[in-house]
Amino acid sequence: MAGGYGSRSSVVVTQSSASSRILFVLTALPLSLALFAFVLQWRGGGLLVDPARIGQLAGDNSRLPGVQPLDSLSTPTGGRVVTNSDCANQLFRGGISGFPYHPGWQYAILNDVTPKISITTSTSAGLDQILPWLFYHRVIGVTNFFLFVEGKAASPNSTVVLEAIPGVMVIHRTKELEDKQAKSRIWGETWLAGFFFKPCNYELFVKQSLNMEMAIVFAREAGMDWIIHLDTDELLHPAGAPEYSLRRLLQDVAADVDMVVFPNYESAIERDDIKDPFSEVSMFKKNYDHVTKETYFGLYREATRGNPNYFLTYGNGKAASRIQDNLRPNGAHRWHNYMKTPNEIKFEEAAVLHYTYTKFSDLTSRRDRCGCKPTKEDVKRCFMLEFDRAAFIIASTASQEEMRRWYKEHVVWTDKELNLKLMRKGLLTRIYAPQVIVQGLREAGVFSNALLAGQMHLEKSKSQEAALSFVSTPNSVAGVATGEPTTASKLQGTSKEEMGGVGRGGIGKFKEVVIEQGTDIRKLLEISTDTMVYAVAPLSPPDMEQLATNSFRT
Repeated sequence: MAGGYGSRSSVVVTQSSASSRILFVLTALPLSLALFAFVLQWRGGGLLVDPARIGQLAGDNSRLPGVQPLDSLSTPTGGRVVTNSDCANQLFRGGISGFPYHPGWQYAILNDVTPKISITTSTSAGLDQILPWLFYHRVIGVTNFFLFVEGKAASPNSTVVLEAIPGVMVIHRTKELEDKQAKSRIWGETWLAGFFFKPCNYELFVKQSLNMEMAIVFAREAGMDWIIHLDTDELLHPAGAPEYSLRRLLQDVAADVDMVVFPNYESAIERDDIKDPFSEVSMFKKNYDHVTKETYFGLYREATRGNPNYFLTYGNGKAASRIQDNLRPNGAHRWHNYMKTPNEIKFEEAAVLHYTYTKFSDLTSRRDRCGCKPTKEDVKRCFMLEFDRAAFIIASTASQEEMRRWYKEHVVWTDKELNLKLMRKGLLTRIYAPQVIVQGLREAGVFSNALLAGQMHLEKSKSQEAALSFVSTPNSVAGVATGEPTTASKLQGTSKEEMGGVGRGGIGKFKEVVIEQGTDIRKLLEISTDTMVYAVAPLSPPDMEQLATNSFRT
């Protein structure tokens, strides 16, 4: 009996000892790992949380778009980066280690990055729309912005903020600017003539083309490799590119390609109370070029939902062009060259996301800026696309309640079964990257700190005249010169011949450059109209009638 009891006692002691060892290992292992991580973090100087070094972890020493080292940042707060540290740190701790923005409002303009990408736009929007649009594109790799501003965008409070952002040039629509553009060679050519002297959208189209012509010069002077024209309700979506990088996308384009086309996707909103489209909209209707012909035409009627076309507005995308001699705009959607037909390709995955009619107030905003009569005949003078015409008539003749009902029927996608069907078939898709980036920028304090920088500049002003004098800062090309002549001042007195063709020296040096290249400038002005490529207007996607006649675009 005693021997049996002693044997059982030793077994119990052995089991207890084994359990203690296991418990000790399970306790010590996490503590050891935590200590090891702390040592790595301390020894590595923040290697795991500094987004500028993320590429090194993957064996890539190149920086992600829009990132620069913390100690090289120049901020409007005396070198101290102003951030919402709690939100920013939480983002990094939360595992979004690849999110390519610096936890501060400033962004680097790195001299050694290639290619250098610029965007030009003509806008009257407020800062609530421009800042998310601008910083989103800075995140994905855009270097410089040329903003032609009117309306809200041209107000002193807006421009002082925009001009404080590195890489942003603000161009005001002044009489001086209009006088310069009146001398453009465009007015003497036929490719844009069909849009001259018409109101509303036609007038905007001409204005955009003239602004694009000037932006080419600014882009060349800034050393840009690519230029893109976008509206501030459009976001580039570099799908298929590593790190969601526009720079990497364009870097991989073959050297003999002059222009690349981003097919556009159109927003498909699911509510009628959208306030912040970039943060609230995630469903988009795909372009005809990115779906099969059978799917497109097979579901065409269901996808249009009683509207005039598959898309509410345009369907022919936007283009990026290499900066090169003799480059010119070809309307708001394309670029062309005076001396050759550009070699053009179309992206198979990347797109431009068009947030059109995403807010109910978009109906009345179009109505308020156009003076046409709300009749089917007169709206043709103002608008190129059928849906814009119908929306203008409704906004001009219907009550608020009727407008709301029409908006829900024609714009808002409330049928969840239809949405799911079209999504399964590939006509609708979910895209969350812009949401994540814009919300991340907002939580990190990027927008609020940009506003703060502008406010600090305003507070330095001793009078209203001093506040308005910010228009003449080096980032602006409209206003009083501060000693060094701005690009705009160089444009004054430029003749039509000097405006023709883009040379290496920019406007004011066109003539010398053209002669230097051995080209007679008069030959450029005498291009035969038989070979002229006409401006590409906003075009609707192919419809069922085009299917019947086999005339749809391929």
